[in-house]
Amino acid sequence: MTGRASYACDPDKSRGRQYSEPDGATRGPRNIFQRDRDRIVHSIAFRRLRHKTQVFVSPDGDHYRVRLTHSLEVAQIGRTIARALGLDEDLTEALCLAHDIGHPPFGHAGEDALEEAMEAHGGFDHNAQTLRTLTRLESPYPLWPGLNLSWELLEGLAKHNGPVFAPNWALQEIDEAFPLALTHHASLEAQVAAISDDIAYDNHDIDDGIRAGLLTLDQLLSLPFVEERWNRIAATYPGAPRETLLRELIRQQIGVMVNDVIETTRARIAALGIQTADDVRAAGQTIGGFSAELGEKERTLKAFMYANLYHHPEQLEAAEKARIIVADLFSAYERDASLLPEEWQGNLPREEPHRSRHIADFLAGMTDRFATNCHNAIFGESS
Repeated sequence: MTGRASYACDPDKSRGRQYSEPDGATRGPRNIFQRDRDRIVHSIAFRRLRHKTQVFVSPDGDHYRVRLTHSLEVAQIGRTIARALGLDEDLTEALCLAHDIGHPPFGHAGEDALEEAMEAHGGFDHNAQTLRTLTRLESPYPLWPGLNLSWELLEGLAKHNGPVFAPNWALQEIDEAFPLALTHHASLEAQVAAISDDIAYDNHDIDDGIRAGLLTLDQLLSLPFVEERWNRIAATYPGAPRETLLRELIRQQIGVMVNDVIETTRARIAALGIQTADDVRAAGQTIGGFSAELGEKERTLKAFMYANLYHHPEQLEAAEKARIIVADLFSAYERDASLLPEEWQGNLPREEPHRSRHIADFLAGMTDRFATNCHNAIFGESS
């Protein structure tokens, strides 16, 4: 498909930004979604993703993925699907690039620690923290807080996993300031970004897991649909190195998933009579995604990855050490605010829950290595 589909988000019909910008603020011939993408790429929060955990905590090897490389891979997949469906590629790319910005150091281990530390103060959620970072914490402009991103981008980040009927405090605060219609579905661009995230980590985590020696190919081939594809590849390229065949397997699996999403989404658009972006939001169901058959296989693959990689004993041990680092740091800053950098001390609220939320903001922005260095400085390297 070429050209913009009628159900795509149109930058010329955007609902705009929370804060109006002077006409002279436009630098270069870019539309609103293109400027959103560029603001994300140029942000400090985006750059920090290069030192945040994807699967492995502070990986030693240069070839392992981190949050930054994962986000780039998600964006590549998202743009491919968006182009085929006639969606807005720039908005899709921006959503893909921004979706993990709220992750604290050490991935889900760090998030678990912050969730526990913030239990009495409304909790912590990396999705809401992404929006908090982009609308409150990352503030490079003199006239408004945050990056002042478009309604469509913020809506997509808030609802890329579906409507939100019980927003936590962070998301509720943002929605009250700039209502995002949380109980409706998001745009197809946001739905494509969400499924692209699944496609990327479903397959690339296999690559990293085998590279790290925590997964074996034999384990992977216990899944019949993977074994079937592997056998076809091995028969097509006899004598090729095992490593080369494995990379071909990953590429083909991504291709199969991408094609399935494109075909399934087109069929749902036709069946539901979707004509506009508002039709997508009012459809009452997710439109962009896998077919029922491939969706079942993908869930089986996810279960396999949890059992064999994410919950591998070595991974659980590393995650527990990481959780302790974040928990220790929160307790230390809570007890002694002078341990915070000067700029964070100067803005520290006196009253709860705002005081703890300020500390959590500081911790959530840390990279793995910065958190480790801060912990060593306070508790000593032997800890």
